[in-house]
Amino acid sequence: MRRRAALLATSAATALLTATATLTAPTASAEAPTPASTPAPARAAACGDGAYHAEAVKNGSTWTARRGSSTVYTGTDMRAAAQAAIGALTANRTSKERVVVRGSGSVSAGSRISLPSYTVLDVCGTIDVTGTGSGDQAPVYSRGTRDIEVQHLNVTGAPLYGIFLRNVQNVVLGQIDMRLSRGLGVRIDNRGDTSQWTRNVRIDNVYVSGASSHAVETYGVDGLTVGTVTARNVGESGLLLNQTINATVSKVDAENAGAGTGYAAFRMANRNGRIGSSYATNIRVGEVIARGGGRGVFCVSESGGATIDRITLSDTGNNAILIENCYNVTLAAQSGTVTGGGEIRLAARSEFPNNRDITVQNLTVTNSSIRESPCGENTTFRNNRLVNSTQSIC
Repeated sequence: MRRRAALLATSAATALLTATATLTAPTASAEAPTPASTPAPARAAACGDGAYHAEAVKNGSTWTARRGSSTVYTGTDMRAAAQAAIGALTANRTSKERVVVRGSGSVSAGSRISLPSYTVLDVCGTIDVTGTGSGDQAPVYSRGTRDIEVQHLNVTGAPLYGIFLRNVQNVVLGQIDMRLSRGLGVRIDNRGDTSQWTRNVRIDNVYVSGASSHAVETYGVDGLTVGTVTARNVGESGLLLNQTINATVSKVDAENAGAGTGYAAFRMANRNGRIGSSYATNIRVGEVIARGGGRGVFCVSESGGATIDRITLSDTGNNAILIENCYNVTLAAQSGTVTGGGEIRLAARSEFPNNRDITVQNLTVTNSSIRESPCGENTTFRNNRLVNSTQSIC
């Protein structure tokens, strides 16, 4: 029978605490991971460099789209120019062709630049999104396609989504910078046809500030590789993974993400990490950083199969960490600090099975607390150092 321990340690007298429960986690995925579409380049090329098949160029207030010596658009509409250049690519192609957009301009929030299959887009300028719209409009949009790539993209203004991709395969997003006043940064999902996964997505580097929703969100993705997501003053999560499997994330760096809400710098929800009916480790996160905002790390609604190597959380307004109805999750596999802010909490809702196979380890917790209620199954607390903090565990 397990016992409940409560400990108060001050900065003058710290304690090293180890719980005795042992975690036995699955070691192999029930389904082979989908590889990333291409290895990440050692150094990103400058925007617009290299060969291309069509381009849209701004001169003064006039946009001109051309392929070779053929002009396919002349006018003042950035969106129309970019779309015309894309439309000038080879019809029914089965290999990628590249469009370069050279210049900045505005695009309506109720419109799209749509990418068909086998298209590479490189935007060397800024798209400023103005006006209003509804639905799944985005300055960069693709649905039901494969082998698409956005090499560089800067977005400002008030889009519904900065990038919206649905039921796609083999996607690469390179250097993405969004400084917004509303909307969601990057949304990649399979909600058009949930019988099919969106597969094989690579995101190199995304910076999002000012979004009213998430910086980056996935739903229904199999095979995700993320370099760095940087979120600043976004209304909800920095990175939210829903029903996503076989994912590797290098870093989530969030400041003031989800302030006043239950969202988190890094959130997993809706059976994220569940392959079939099991939770073998298939979500691997190198580092999560959260300063202020709502929560730091949040796992909920039958998610799991996840390991986070390093955690640095400070002054979160809600729980620093909340693990609620999750399975096979390891926090701070290598190291971590939690300073101030809300407690580290292991909890459960009655509509889902309780937590199982959770490990909380290698944390230095300062001016905060660790609490487990109700008691989970096969929980491990190991090598956690409490400084002026309390612990109440099973």
